[in-house]
Amino acid sequence: MNLNKAQLIGNLTANPEIRTLPSGQSVASFSLATSHSWKDNKTKETQKNTEYHPIIAWGRLGDVVAKYLKKGDKVYIDGRLHLRSWQGKDGVKRNRTEIITQNLIMLGGAKKKADPETQKVNDEIVVEEIDVDKVPIEGK
Repeated sequence: MNLNKAQLIGNLTANPEIRTLPSGQSVASFSLATSHSWKDNKTKETQKNTEYHPIIAWGRLGDVVAKYLKKGDKVYIDGRLHLRSWQGKDGVKRNRTEIITQNLIMLGGAKKKADPETQKVNDEIVVEEIDVDKVPIEGK
């Protein structure tokens, strides 16, 4: 049995970049920041580490990302790890591990308006699930 799964909750570091391939398929790419904090045993001070994860969303999910997400938005990403390799202009082989999104849930603060499709989880987080097959995308 094999398993390739990544789950993250974090904030977009910039607005997503959307491209349309010659085949007509959309692909969105963005970076997600996640933070981890702990108390240092020696100094008793709280330490914080932030990681940045490259995220890719294909097809209709990429269209939804491009339409609804912006820098700073909090999202839950469920996907798989993918190692991409290429040769740079300088002739050096490069590698990058990306997360290919399979599911995405937009998370927002209480400042967002609630509607029938929004489920309140607690005082600070609102979970909004969107059926990507029912979202109208301009130009598609």
